[in-house]
Amino acid sequence: MTAPLIIALPKGRILKEALPLLARIGIVPEPDFSNENSRKLTFETSRPDCQVIRVRSFDVATFVAFGAAQLGIAGNDVLMEFDFSEIYAPVDLGIGKCRLSVAQPDGLDPDLTRLSHVRVATKYPALTRRHFAARGLQAEVIKLNGAMELAPLVGLSSRIVDLVSTGKTLAENGLKEVEVIAEVTSRLIANRAAFKTDGRVVELVNAMRGLVERGDAAAA
Repeated sequence: MTAPLIIALPKGRILKEALPLLARIGIVPEPDFSNENSRKLTFETSRPDCQVIRVRSFDVATFVAFGAAQLGIAGNDVLMEFDFSEIYAPVDLGIGKCRLSVAQPDGLDPDLTRLSHVRVATKYPALTRRHFAARGLQAEVIKLNGAMELAPLVGLSSRIVDLVSTGKTLAENGLKEVEVIAEVTSRLIANRAAFKTDGRVVELVNAMRGLVERGDAAAA
């Protein structure tokens, strides 16, 4: 019996945008998937040979990279942070749009050219180090998983690197976006080995690519 195809989906805002796209290519999770209190770990879908799992956004890439899931949906911020060679990201879904930016207290000099060292709070330590190293700065990175805006307010760091959508939360906390590191959207990702060996993976990648190329993704 052929093992089910596993698709890893991220919790939160991106999930709400991703589900209509999956429905357009014939994958609708069972009703219990929408119950956040459900203790189930895997969920059946309208496609008998396909199951979905719901995990943290950062974990989607890990499940796919190590082959525990053959497909997933992840932001390119996650892909840039982990840089897994085992992951193939063939389709930009155009959902989850935001940007990864450097922010700092309003009034702090944004010119970093006179500095050799900067302390930054972020949940993207590898990406942050690479970004500041490219500018000739050594970044002392403090890894946080949330409450990023709090770090400069209490003196934990002088700057943060975080996702920004409208910038409203930054402004409410006296912070200013000073540099955009990358524009972020969510991608359909595949395990490279599975893409080469499992025709179902290729089929779904092509179906989603066609959806996006026809412009149907925006209508979903």
